[in-house]
Amino acid sequence: MKHLNKIAVAALMLLGLSTQAQDDNNKWAISFGVNAVDTRVSAASRLEDQLSQYFNARKNWNILPSISYVNVSRYVGSGFTFGVSGSVNRITRFVNERPYLDAGDYTVSNPGDLSYYAVDGQLKYSLMNLIGSKWFDPSAHIGGGYTWFDDVKSGGTVNGGLGITFWFVENVGLSFQSTYKHSFEDDRNVFPSHMQHFAGLTFKFGGKDTDGDGIYDKDDACPEVAGPKEFNGCPDTDGDKIIDKDDACPEEAGLAEFNGCPDRDADGIADKDDACPDEAGLKSLNGCPDTDGDGVTDKSDKCPTVKGPAENGGCPWPDTDGDGVLDKDDKCPEVKGTVANNGCPEMSEEQVKKLNDYAKTILFNSGKATFKKETFPVLQAIAAILKEFPHSRFMIEGHTDSDGKDAMNQTLSENRAAAVKNYMIENGIDASRLNSAGYGESRPIDTNKTAKGKANNRRVEVKLIKE
Repeated sequence: MKHLNKIAVAALMLLGLSTQAQDDNNKWAISFGVNAVDTRVSAASRLEDQLSQYFNARKNWNILPSISYVNVSRYVGSGFTFGVSGSVNRITRFVNERPYLDAGDYTVSNPGDLSYYAVDGQLKYSLMNLIGSKWFDPSAHIGGGYTWFDDVKSGGTVNGGLGITFWFVENVGLSFQSTYKHSFEDDRNVFPSHMQHFAGLTFKFGGKDTDGDGIYDKDDACPEVAGPKEFNGCPDTDGDKIIDKDDACPEEAGLAEFNGCPDRDADGIADKDDACPDEAGLKSLNGCPDTDGDGVTDKSDKCPTVKGPAENGGCPWPDTDGDGVLDKDDKCPEVKGTVANNGCPEMSEEQVKKLNDYAKTILFNSGKATFKKETFPVLQAIAAILKEFPHSRFMIEGHTDSDGKDAMNQTLSENRAAAVKNYMIENGIDASRLNSAGYGESRPIDTNKTAKGKANNRRVEVKLIKE
């Protein structure tokens, strides 16, 4: 008996570490406590006598004041558990078979401190889930076993009964059970049918919870990382109601629409994808604002409140000379010109006439392409005019009178035009602005029959080349 007490205490210490309730996860349970044996049940012939004496423990029950039973059971599914019990007792109250005729009572005798041992198996059905309770656990059971009354009286029994357990916490409960053990022995004084009552503690165990979060591994979506029940055992580090394994930003509270990532500026772009996370902006600009709507983000826009092209840093192109042609397109950005001439000033007809009035006075040595000395001031005056229009291009034409052979006149006109061109280049005019050509005697402007007419035909003309 002393050894049984020690075993029960050890079991209590070990199982007290568990906090789960027996079910499909916690399949095992152990119960231990005291039992009482009542032999009155086979002595009473009437139901009312059975019921009236059921709780007459002082007179009819045999109770050993020690831990006197142990039960080990396993959950088998759908509310059923199968268990095996071992119990001991000492029979000091044996209810005799014959009642007093007038008193309606039964005689109780002491059979001489009779030893009682029993091993029973039972299939129990719990009604706790059926009634929707978490702590009140009524049950019914059936089974069978073998009982020894001392060393000479023994036999098998068919058992059935009811029980109830009050669960203090998920795995610890106070259990009560009454079992009727039916004996098929005709002589009850040899081996009687009887009632056995049990009261004790029940501990449930066996469920595996690797991360210790109170959710069994089989039901835990994250069995190796502790998490709350509301997320099936998965953690939510940032507390945004999105579990870490589905959270793209597990350490920053965010929104479900952004997979758990925040959007501080509320512009519809998650901070992790937002180039300007603290300023509301446009998706097309990766979350950055564009105040002037020119397609250049404010942080990159040199003129954030005025529209301008990206190639000019978000600022409008300037028109320094105010001629209506932007500097980027203006070939003369600091000189007012015309749109038709790409922002450069155009020569007027009067200026062209003045230029040609000078050109007509250019004098060459007779039959040659060299200048007479008195012509150099004229050439310098022509160069000065060309410099006033640095982006204008000119054609220098040479012409002769009809004296001499045509071929000679053609060559002479070309050489004279080229001589003027070269002089201009040597005096600061860009060569790309000048072309030259000779037309010989083919384009007279006067008669070649008079000396005066011939003099007019021997000429240089400067013409403006229009783009």
